[in-house]
Amino acid sequence: MSPAQSTKRYETPNHPYQGARIAEEHDLVGRYGLKNKEELWRAESTLRSYRREARNLVGRSQGDAQAAAEVGKEFIQRLQRLGILEQGETLGDILALDVTDVLERRLQTIVYRRGMANSPKQARQFISHGHVTVDERRVRAPSYTVSVDEEDSITFAEHSPLADELHPERSEDQ
Repeated sequence: MSPAQSTKRYETPNHPYQGARIAEEHDLVGRYGLKNKEELWRAESTLRSYRREARNLVGRSQGDAQAAAEVGKEFIQRLQRLGILEQGETLGDILALDVTDVLERRLQTIVYRRGMANSPKQARQFISHGHVTVDERRVRAPSYTVSVDEEDSITFAEHSPLADELHPERSEDQ
């Protein structure tokens, strides 16, 4: 693979034809309005990397507990800024995370949950068409991970037709 080509950022399941896993993936893809299972596998890979980092830090704490606690503190603070962890949670809580914790922090999910769209699919369309801004910047990636600080600054773009409250595609409870 040449340097210009990107590498895969996810792993596919080891056993592709397991009925229970396929049904669970299908449910998550529908519930979060994902384009395909690749987006779900990316979220699972992100969660896997968080867990791997937490396991490494816990393992390191057996040797030099103070240094591992400092590095672990920074890691936990990063996950708290992203909204994946709550205040007061520890490295052990990272190991208990589920893929839905990562999917809930996607811009697409937050736009839908805040009532800016009638469905997750519609939220995805609004974002990809450039109708949604985060901190007054247009974000066209539905998979954008929204930090806790940015969550209150999600709005419709100023020049978007959806900025008008009377637009027919806007939901009633906005």
